[in-house]
Amino acid sequence: MIQKRLSDSVADDIMTMIAIEKRFLPGAKLPNENELSEEMNISRTTLREAIRILVTNGILEIKRGKGTYVKEDIDINNIESLGFLLEAKMNAKDLYEMRLIFEPEAAYYATVRASDTEITRILKYGQQIEEKIKRNEDRTETEQKFHQSIVKATHNQFMEKLMPVIFQGINKGVILSKEKELALRDTVSDHQMIMEFMKNRNAEGAESAMKIHILHAMNKLGLE
Repeated sequence: MIQKRLSDSVADDIMTMIAIEKRFLPGAKLPNENELSEEMNISRTTLREAIRILVTNGILEIKRGKGTYVKEDIDINNIESLGFLLEAKMNAKDLYEMRLIFEPEAAYYATVRASDTEITRILKYGQQIEEKIKRNEDRTETEQKFHQSIVKATHNQFMEKLMPVIFQGINKGVILSKEKELALRDTVSDHQMIMEFMKNRNAEGAESAMKIHILHAMNKLGLE
C-alpha cells in the first residue's frame, strides 16, 4: 500500500475544516501561513504543498497580496466527494484516458451552447497558451483556464464537477511535455484547430479536434 504523503493528509485536514466543520465557508479567507502551520503543527513548506494540492483541485484560490481563500463557487455540501482525488494515485495514462472520454464531448456541447462572450474567452486563453509556449513560460494555469472555459461553456453543472480530474491530467501533461518540443508544437497547432472550429460553431469539428489533441499528447508523451 502506498503511504499517503504528509501534504496529502494536511490537504484532507483542511478539506475537513471546510466541508465537515464548516469552519471556512465559500469565499472565506484562511488564516495566514504562520498561524495555520502552527495550529496544525506542520512546517510552512508542508502547508504550502497542501494548499497547492487544493488549489489544483479547485477548492482554494490564492489572491496575490491578499491571501488564500476558499473558492466562492464550490458546493460545500458535495466537497467531501472530492476527497478521492487526493487519495487516488492515478497515473498520467489513466488521467489522459479520462480526458479522452470526457473533453471531446465537452468541446461539442460548448460549441453548440457557448455565448459569443464565452467563445471569445476560450479564444483568448488559447492565444495566451501559444504566447507562453513561444516565450518558454509556465502555462499550467492558462491551460487550466482554457479547458475550464470550454467545460463551463457546456452549461452542464455535472461536467464542471469533473474539472479537478482534468486539472490533474493537464498538470501532468505540462510537466511531461516540457522536454518534448514536438509535443509543444502539437499543442499549439491542435489548440488553433480547436479554436477555429469553435469560432465557426462547427461542433463536430471541435469534438474531433479535441480528440486529436488528446491522442497527439498521449502519443508524444508515451502514454498509449
